Amino acid sequence: MVTGQPVIVGRATLRGHLAIARVDHWFKNVFVIPGGIAAAAMDPQHLAPNIPTRAALGLASVCLVASSNYVINEVLDAPSDLEHPTKFARPVPAGKVNIPLAYVQWLALMVVGVGLGYLISVPFAGTVLALWIMGCVYNIRPVRSKDLPYLDVLSEAVNNPLRMLAGWFIVGSASVAPGSLLLSYWMVGCYFMAMKRYAEYREIADSTRAAAYRKSFRFYTEERLLVSIMFYGSAAMLFLGTFVMRYRLELILSFPLIALVMAVYLYLGLKPDSTVQRPEGLYREPTLMAAVVACSVAICILMVVDIPVLPSLVAPTAPTAAAH
Repeated sequence: MVTGQPVIVGRATLRGHLAIARVDHWFKNVFVIPGGIAAAAMDPQHLAPNIPTRAALGLASVCLVASSNYVINEVLDAPSDLEHPTKFARPVPAGKVNIPLAYVQWLALMVVGVGLGYLISVPFAGTVLALWIMGCVYNIRPVRSKDLPYLDVLSEAVNNPLRMLAGWFIVGSASVAPGSLLLSYWMVGCYFMAMKRYAEYREIADSTRAAAYRKSFRFYTEERLLVSIMFYGSAAMLFLGTFVMRYRLELILSFPLIALVMAVYLYLGLKPDSTVQRPEGLYREPTLMAAVVACSVAICILMVVDIPVLPSLVAPTAPTAAAH
């Protein structure tokens, strides 16, 4: 196999095995938190009495299952990583991981993670197991959805609504999160993932090498990726609007801040050597972090503070179908 980077020969190390678990990516599991906040605000009569303990166990469970998915991703992506400008130095292609032991690590992280989830509830354990199964769908043949254009983004981003469901069940809610909210969360995840694809494609700047690195890049172009980004962003806001009008009208006031977060993320994705390619480093972007914090605070306040005047402001001013 001819590659664009040298093959690095090394030996398996404990550090290599820790690295493929991507502990530095655990921060992505903050996407669990909104599910807990939404459940607490919308279904307060079913809150569990020991939420701090459940939250600690739940986050540990989600993090371990996510690490299991990262391990199999690192192992199976090693050949294509050799075609990437920087990923060729990852632990597996660099020879710093024992492959049979990595498969044991993959399964062990899943078993422990789902086991911790079972201590919370069966619905929560089922949710984190679904998170692991989607990792298999994304990475393992014969499906390996990461190689299929559009399905790569859709199947990876489904982890977002699964994380929201995990947060929902952590606080003890006996119901299920509204479908419109889960769909919005899914489309937001697709928006972020498609931006990552776009930034990667532009950075490689060579369609042949891009296709060798990621099979879906055989189909994608910058234009197609930008169109998909527009679709996912629009769908996310439309589904969120449906949820807001049905369940919590006050959240309509957070829309400008949500749009700001998405706009800043788009701006970062268009920059050369974009940090969007490496989400674990996004906390170093002060403008994005300020927008995210402001948006999060506003949403938390609007979930619990009633604004009685809002219904009258959005009341229909034209004849409705029911009036005919």
